[in-house]
Amino acid sequence: QVQLVESVGGLVQAGGSLRLSCAASVRTFSSFAMGWFRQAPGKAREIVAAINRSGSSTYYADSVKGRFTISRDNAKNTVYLQMNNLKPEDTAVYYCAAVNTILIVTSRQRYDYWGQGTQVTVSS
Repeated sequence: QVQLVESVGGLVQAGGSLRLSCAASVRTFSSFAMGWFRQAPGKAREIVAAINRSGSSTYYADSVKGRFTISRDNAKNTVYLQMNNLKPEDTAVYYCAAVNTILIVTSRQRYDYWGQGTQVTVSS
């Protein structure tokens, strides 16, 4: 099993920035594709960003493209989500996820391991 622990989120004003991190308790972290998802109240969980095992490929949802950046530090077993120019509609619980594959994965159903989620609130 793989345990994923997200950092504490936070409350920021619209236009502000926040960086989330997710630490994985696995020795072979570099074998896992990683993703960030979010879920707002009353809405389905949706993909935010994804990154392949080496970090050479990334994917972003249209709603965050140009504002968010996913990255990873395999030496630290950590994946990050840098969120800039935050908007109130970014308010959600953010989850990191992992799956052992050479591919980049954007489908929620393909991920095997999930973090506990962290709240991000953007005020207007």
